[in-house]
Amino acid sequence: MPDHSDHSGHTPAASNPDPSAHGASNGHGAHHDHHEHMVADFQRRFWITLVLTFPILALAPLIQSLLGLEDALAFPGDSYVQFLLASVVYFYGGWPFLKGLAEELGDRRPGMMTLIGLAITVAYAYSAAVVFGVPGEVFFWELATLIAIMLLGHWIEMRSVMGASRALEKLVELMPAEAHLVGEDGSTAEVSVEDLEPGDRVLVKPGEKVPVDGRIVEGRTTVNQAALTGESKPIEKGEGEELIGGSVNGESAITVQVSKTGGETYLAQVIEMVRQAQESRSRTQDLADRAARWLAIVAISAGGLTLALWLTLADRGFSFALSRMVTVMVITCPHALGLAIPLVVSVSTSLSARRGLLIRDRSAFERARELDAIVFDKTGTLTEGRFGVTDVFALGDIEETEVLRSAASLESRSEHPIAAGIVSEAEDRGLELRPVRDFRAIPGKGAVATVGDAEIKVVSPGYLRANDIAMDDEVVHEAAAQGKTVVYVLRGERVVGAIALADVIREESREALRRLRDMGIRPMMLTGDAEAVARWVAEELELDDYFAEVLPDQKAAKVKEVKARGLRVAMVGDGVNDAPALVEADVGIAIGAGTDVAIESADIVLVRSDPRDVASLIELARATYSKMVQNLWWATGYNVVAIPLAAGVLYRAGILLSPAVGAALMSLSTVVVAVNARLLGRSG
Repeated sequence: MPDHSDHSGHTPAASNPDPSAHGASNGHGAHHDHHEHMVADFQRRFWITLVLTFPILALAPLIQSLLGLEDALAFPGDSYVQFLLASVVYFYGGWPFLKGLAEELGDRRPGMMTLIGLAITVAYAYSAAVVFGVPGEVFFWELATLIAIMLLGHWIEMRSVMGASRALEKLVELMPAEAHLVGEDGSTAEVSVEDLEPGDRVLVKPGEKVPVDGRIVEGRTTVNQAALTGESKPIEKGEGEELIGGSVNGESAITVQVSKTGGETYLAQVIEMVRQAQESRSRTQDLADRAARWLAIVAISAGGLTLALWLTLADRGFSFALSRMVTVMVITCPHALGLAIPLVVSVSTSLSARRGLLIRDRSAFERARELDAIVFDKTGTLTEGRFGVTDVFALGDIEETEVLRSAASLESRSEHPIAAGIVSEAEDRGLELRPVRDFRAIPGKGAVATVGDAEIKVVSPGYLRANDIAMDDEVVHEAAAQGKTVVYVLRGERVVGAIALADVIREESREALRRLRDMGIRPMMLTGDAEAVARWVAEELELDDYFAEVLPDQKAAKVKEVKARGLRVAMVGDGVNDAPALVEADVGIAIGAGTDVAIESADIVLVRSDPRDVASLIELARATYSKMVQNLWWATGYNVVAIPLAAGVLYRAGILLSPAVGAALMSLSTVVVAVNARLLGRSG
């Protein structure tokens, strides 16, 4: 039978999909099948061992005497039958541990497999010697129960590992295997997604998944990207806008031109990031591995010392002393310790990917829990990167809404960014625009038109100065002093209102920064904007500090300056001109990456342009570390009590742990560790 039982030093293997494949990835499928075989192999070995354990228990003299069934169950030659059954259990059920023992000793890195392998080998060899004439007591039943319990623990553990990798499998499954290729004559043909090339056009029907990354060239629809980016709200998309492969088309058929295929697609890059993160080493994992090696040394030393003390200080016989030694070695086994960190890593990485938090560097993710300050790039991160109305001032005998309505009606004929901001604000307020006639631009200074029955102008302060129009309103001047762009609304040549515009602060920014402050993290900002603009944004968002008029090549120096204060700093930017600053920071976070997730300078990529995801990232990092610490305690803490009990220090008080009970306690800690890791998804 082919062997699939190698447990690779007991560290769960991460999924390894082929990011260049479409649909069901061949690379991922092969790895997944292998892992399924391993789980099935441990399951089969466990059930066969369990079936053989019952007759071994029935033939054990100790069990017979405890149940008073010596006369009913004992028969001539029963020890040889027990030996044959135990041999099958030892060589078949114990094979994964014997193989692991040889590999660890060959690598000169004793660990968990070394402990189990030595324990079952000593138990089997000694019991076999007793069967063939050496004085003593056999404990094949303890050997059998130990192997059965260890196989059960491994089986449960490996199923937990597979469960933790399911999110990655679901990412692969998001991509459809076939697409509707649109021919030059408009006809459609079913083709494999793998056959598509950039420039091809595909038809995506309502309710279907978008097969590849591309751009809409015909149609308008809403798209659900929740499974990819964590954005729960469907997004409206029209001609010229980009689509992510794997997102779900809404109510209308659309034609999409393929822009990326294979490993270049967003989903493929996400899968590769998740795979790399799952495989990457972390500082906590290194700590766990060192602890496991030390625990192996402690176990072997404590086992040897236990054997020596019982042989020299207490006349209980070699069989009893050997039983104590085996129990100590089993209960000290760092099986759960080897599982404690990888399971949490796997769960947190998959969980973060589902939320659009793509971790490229595990160590950076762990450092995120220790951050003292986060420096945000302003434009496109804390703000939307577009002009929007912040204030509307009524300066004449008309109301504020009428000032905005008149200005928006006029500006609806203009393509200027300021005009777009004013019109957008009127639409947001539900204002009905008036008919416009005789629209014309005032070069460099604004525009004029007949709105309704009145001549309306929307002009810059330069127009007022050029035409000697007085405007002395303190509130308006204060808005201008904040760095906002102020335009004036005139009826004829009389100023009736003013509108202040600025780069719109994201509503999400306020909540994000509040959450960060609640976590004890200082939010800061750097921007290339003027001092007045930066000061206004900083005051609006209650930032701890800000840096204005910072050129792109100076951003890294500002991050270094904050670090010089003794603070652990993260930099959040768009990953383009912020690259040096992202590298300089303790943790580099690229936000709003959209479909271009391969940002080499960032440690962590946040898919959505939502600053709240920064807070979510820190919260997840802290929750992940907390789970790691909990698991390390669950995996090792019980040894403080269990090792002395296993050695027999309370033997005179009637408390004695058998190897089987020791194995049960150890396996219980493994199950607790696995369940606790899975609970991260509920607490996060």
